[in-house]
Amino acid sequence: MIDGRRNVRYDAALACQTLSAADPKLSHLIQHAGPFTLKLKSQHSPFEALLESIIYQQLHGRAAAAILKRLLTSFGEIHPAPELLLQAPDDLLRAVGLSASKTKALRDLAAKTLDGTVPTLTRIRRMPDQEIVDRLTQVRGIGAWTVHMLLILRLGRPDVLPVTDYGVRKGFALTFLRLPKSKPFDASMLATIEQIERRAEKWRPWRSVASWYLWRACDLAGKTMVLPD
Repeated sequence: MIDGRRNVRYDAALACQTLSAADPKLSHLIQHAGPFTLKLKSQHSPFEALLESIIYQQLHGRAAAAILKRLLTSFGEIHPAPELLLQAPDDLLRAVGLSASKTKALRDLAAKTLDGTVPTLTRIRRMPDQEIVDRLTQVRGIGAWTVHMLLILRLGRPDVLPVTDYGVRKGFALTFLRLPKSKPFDASMLATIEQIERRAEKWRPWRSVASWYLWRACDLAGKTMVLPD
């Protein structure tokens, strides 16, 4: 079965070389974590991708997947067109497991897709990152983090820095901050947004790749990894 994933379009080897030359500690992480293996998720339209994001918000993955499956089944095993979602009665949407707030968010997403606020896939591919953030965060329930994930994981943009992401903040702390070795990691040890943004200036134009390696730092946290001073 084809999983619908594809390689990023940018030069990952060049990105890793450039990052390694710019930041010795990040270079050590890259060497320890291994090759950059990000595969883009199936590229739905922005409407379809955000529909799934809204459903998955604040839910366990299995529960969200079940709701999404029921929703798609109710529309013939496909993502509904925006106009059909707007026309669907509340009872149908609640029956598949959507909360009242998520129902409102999905209807707003559909309306903003129809009025052009949410662009088509063809159009979004030609838009700069910040314009995409500005447009999509106008949708109820969609924040910058959700758009950053779309930019990195679906559109394959190379220079996105999701500074509010827990994994990025934890990975940064594990890699760059002097953490106490006598206590387990907790939220008080997370890097601040300012710390990340300041150091990340040297990671341009490959901050998405650097972020991916910070996620890998979290995966490696239970293993021995000695970082240079």
